[in-house]
Amino acid sequence: MFSKAHYPGRRCHLLKLATLATSAWGGTPSWAQAPWPTKPVKMIIPFPPGQATDIFGRSFAERLAQIWGQSVPVENRPGGSSIIGMEALRQSPADGYTLGMVSSGPLAINPSVFSKLPYHPVRDFTAISLAFVAPLVLLVNRDLPVRSVAELVALMKQKPGSLSYASGGPGTSQHLACEMFKLATQTFAVHIPYKGSGPALTDLIGGQVQFMIDSVSASLSHIQAGRVRALAVTSAERNTALPDVPALAELPVDGLANFEAVGWAGLVGPAGLPASVVDKISRDFATVLADPALNQRVAQAGSVVRALPGAQFTRFIESEVAKWGAAAKASGTRLDA
Repeated sequence: MFSKAHYPGRRCHLLKLATLATSAWGGTPSWAQAPWPTKPVKMIIPFPPGQATDIFGRSFAERLAQIWGQSVPVENRPGGSSIIGMEALRQSPADGYTLGMVSSGPLAINPSVFSKLPYHPVRDFTAISLAFVAPLVLLVNRDLPVRSVAELVALMKQKPGSLSYASGGPGTSQHLACEMFKLATQTFAVHIPYKGSGPALTDLIGGQVQFMIDSVSASLSHIQAGRVRALAVTSAERNTALPDVPALAELPVDGLANFEAVGWAGLVGPAGLPASVVDKISRDFATVLADPALNQRVAQAGSVVRALPGAQFTRFIESEVAKWGAAAKASGTRLDA
């Protein structure tokens, strides 16, 4: 027999047994679930090591690992114009434990130039946050007798087809940015594609071609050394790495008032990520992007940190697909995946 004084203790004991039984049958109460993440979070980068997206992606991964208390290993999956890495990300479980640091190439340009792309840039991925933008810069051979964009446009109109421009290959940002420039200024020049921007820049310096548009990071040392002349950056505003070089949009040249063609990178996941996980990653990533030291490092490479979360990032991707698509259509560029 138990006295009334024993009932409270017995009741507690029975509640504990009931809780254990519930757990054993898979009914763990929601308050007992561990918050995400409870294990390492893989970051896929669809490029080889050493590119800007890879370099900064690794910095982002290190800082996220500190916030989450979990490792964030980086897995480079290059090849096939980034399609291999994008497919690996698309086919990953939608649980937040596989993310991707991807760029404008696979998300905005590939849909415009590949006739049969195995993924859709919006439907097949969850946009988490834009990370940074990488302005491009309009370069001319130093012996070309032009010192401004207005003079370059005038020369192109005076002698249509007499100038040639280089790119890292058909369908690259260098190629399509030049096509955007031609469309905006209603000019014509001959496209000379190379296998990568490095050889293209080498021939620009050597005078085999007259101009090209390349990333600020790739061309900065050549600009500073006087091997090429920078006429304008392609971002809406001037770039801190080239403060004396105007933005195309600020120049009094017909057609350039709203010109902007930039590379960019952002964090995405497979389609269908839980909203609560997306919200946490987005908030934590915003904390990473606010780091002054990281901002300075990105700026030194000629890029600019720009946080743009969730739905805003999705709309940004859609607008970029349309913009690069117009240039691809005008140039007639179509590639086989």
